[in-house]
Amino acid sequence: MKWFLYNVLFALAYCVVLPSFLLRMKRRGGYRARMGDRFARYPEEILSALRSLSSPIWIHAVSVGEVQVAGQLMRAMRAVNPELRFVFSTTSSTGWRTAEREVTDRDVLIYNPLDFPPLVRRAFDRIRPRAIILTETEIWPNFIRTAKRRGIPLFLANARISDRSAPRYRMLRWFFGEVFRCFTKIYVQSDLDAARLEAAGADRSAMEVTGSFKFDVAKRNPAKEQELRAWIGEGRILLGGSTWPGEDEALLRLSGELPPDVKLVIAPRHFEKADAVEANILKAGCRCLRRSRGQTETPNPQVRTVYLADTTGELMGLFGIASVAFVGKSLCAHGSQNMIEPCLCGVPTVVGPYTENFRPVMSDLLAADAILQVKDEAGLRQALLANLSAEGQSAARALGERARAAVERRRGATERCARDILRRVGM
Repeated sequence: MKWFLYNVLFALAYCVVLPSFLLRMKRRGGYRARMGDRFARYPEEILSALRSLSSPIWIHAVSVGEVQVAGQLMRAMRAVNPELRFVFSTTSSTGWRTAEREVTDRDVLIYNPLDFPPLVRRAFDRIRPRAIILTETEIWPNFIRTAKRRGIPLFLANARISDRSAPRYRMLRWFFGEVFRCFTKIYVQSDLDAARLEAAGADRSAMEVTGSFKFDVAKRNPAKEQELRAWIGEGRILLGGSTWPGEDEALLRLSGELPPDVKLVIAPRHFEKADAVEANILKAGCRCLRRSRGQTETPNPQVRTVYLADTTGELMGLFGIASVAFVGKSLCAHGSQNMIEPCLCGVPTVVGPYTENFRPVMSDLLAADAILQVKDEAGLRQALLANLSAEGQSAARALGERARAAVERRRGATERCARDILRRVGM
């Protein structure tokens, strides 16, 4: 009965969100051409590629960060067994664009099927996976139960349970307990995540606390850094990375107080919001140079220039040349974006109060005195200006070095888990 109710509710919920889903698809572009994947109906070239695979590993990730984690895990597994082939699935167009850079020509990239039993079964029949790896919070009940019923080893990598989700999973333990117990092994980010999963009905003996895989993902790109430096020009950089609505305005309000040699660069989390960010920049009385348009600066001492990085795949390059960085979705939105990347680059990094999506990472960085966390916009202004001031340069460099060292000390979880997965599936 509970599975019947889940499928009915899922169908109703999908119908409710379908209009906004189609609107988002229209704005972002992307998978309209591959909409059939959602119903496990693949183009002939994909079917041909799937038929050529022998016992592939199916790995699934959604957001940009999760896709990068999955890509790093694939590389670690291939380092052990170069003959491995993967089917990589995602659900968003931004995830797809990132995944295109992670897969090789020996792999197959698809959109994940909707979580309806007939569609899931059809996808399994086409792919015939030897093992399945889900990342972080990708809990699709019908998908997971189908893997269990077919005897396919199933892993959850870099698992976490957010503050918001934990009470819901605990309250619905009668439902999700059976789902979580389908996993062969769950690699969790922290003891807190393990406790939350156990409270939701997962088997504690099937869990291993590994730390965050994201410490292994971040890698500098010197060529991209050089290209971006040529676009921005000389001078120090204050970078707002992955900003959400309200956070670019906060940075613009302090832009007039920045030292003359400091350039403000804003990289919004969603590039389709770039027009709104540009409007805010112009409203603040600044000139806007957009990366997507290839615009470069014509010096004008009367007007401050703000650089708008509205492209994908370049944020790590920007962190590599930043003097100070603010990581978005932490001041005016909840959860935070990835603060590991600027820390790896040795950049003094500031975040707001809302970092629950990176709780174990933040715990490690705060314990190492490797990051600055502020309570509000006033605290953000004070922290950024202090690190950019002449008097604060020595302290800023020391903060950046502690950040780099803290990230380097915590690498290695991905490789350990890759070897454990391959051992368990006999590959």
